[in-house]
Amino acid sequence: MYRILIILLLAGFTTSCHDSWHRDLSKQERLLVRKALWKADDNRNELKIALKDASHDEKLAMAFLIGYMPERDLKCLSAEFLMKNVDKAFKARDKFKWCAALPDSIFYNDVLPYAVLSEKRQCWREDFYNWFMPSVKKAPDIRAAIDSVNLHVKDILKVEYNIKRKKVDQAPYESIQQGMATCTGLSILLVDAFRSVGIPARIAGTPMWTNMRGNHTWVEVWIDGKWYFTEYYMDALNKSWFLSDAGKADPEQPEHRIYATSYKPTGMVYPLVWDEQATYVHGVDVTQRYIDLYRKQMANKQLEKDELWVRIVLLKDPKAAEDDSNNRVHEKITVTQNGEQVDFGFSPSPTDDMNRLLPFRLKKETTYQFEYMGKDSTLVKKTLTTGTGAHEMLRLYM
Repeated sequence: MYRILIILLLAGFTTSCHDSWHRDLSKQERLLVRKALWKADDNRNELKIALKDASHDEKLAMAFLIGYMPERDLKCLSAEFLMKNVDKAFKARDKFKWCAALPDSIFYNDVLPYAVLSEKRQCWREDFYNWFMPSVKKAPDIRAAIDSVNLHVKDILKVEYNIKRKKVDQAPYESIQQGMATCTGLSILLVDAFRSVGIPARIAGTPMWTNMRGNHTWVEVWIDGKWYFTEYYMDALNKSWFLSDAGKADPEQPEHRIYATSYKPTGMVYPLVWDEQATYVHGVDVTQRYIDLYRKQMANKQLEKDELWVRIVLLKDPKAAEDDSNNRVHEKITVTQNGEQVDFGFSPSPTDDMNRLLPFRLKKETTYQFEYMGKDSTLVKKTLTTGTGAHEMLRLYM
């Protein structure tokens, strides 16, 4: 009954509305915008003005922003705020060839948005464009532009990591005013810096590392169809101190996954550890990409003469066929030596490729214990003395 009432109200609102904002929009876009306008309550006219006064291309972008806008913003953002944001985003698209070449889907979702997480909504785009445009205007391509922003961001914004900052999800000018932020605030600054000069960027992070040492937030940039990670304090693309932790993320446990943000709804929430009730930041599960990236980088790292790879799979039944994927068990496996932890990781699950194994880089001719939870949640300890070859395969059982 409630759903029918909503549909009737929307229909009544639609037929009574004779504004020109809906011109140039597809049927789906008009429906999304009408639903958004209905939720906007007293702020509805501001959103209509933003749509009505936009040019053709900017109207499609404005419809995207409004159609997928969090309800908190629908009720308060002004036409002036939205029009400035869209205008400056298109200014970057006109100025920089890498932005002009972006698919609309990437430009709309990862350049155009005015915010990233739950931060206070601020009109940052014009200042950031003026600050960062000089450093990228001679960049020959998007990679060079990314390097330039990363190189200059600390000197331009004069914000440093400091746990004395006032809050976690600081808006850009809040961090600039204090001269300090932690990983989330610094990541918001870096995303805004990238977006201001037409570089697609989003935040990524985990609610809790599998080593239980807390959460972390960083940035991803889009280059030629692929996402790469970077940070405010950059090493190089896809290289950072945290990759070894990210490579041990657990895709089976939501609190230990790695997520990336999306303005457009994805059917998944990006978890905000400082506001667990917030569901308006959308997310994408990117856990496996980080696991694969870490394993690839480790595999490409040359072994020392006294090292080898031990690759592990955990199984239920020793009598099951080798190609029975349902016999595999996803479980944390910890490697210890003389009671001290050496490494840990998660064994492949039934849905993983059959070629996927859990790799550990260990010493040759050395005794290790492999610990994991077996049947009835009992701790199982298996001892292995490694050999002299470069590779060994170890099958463990519940």
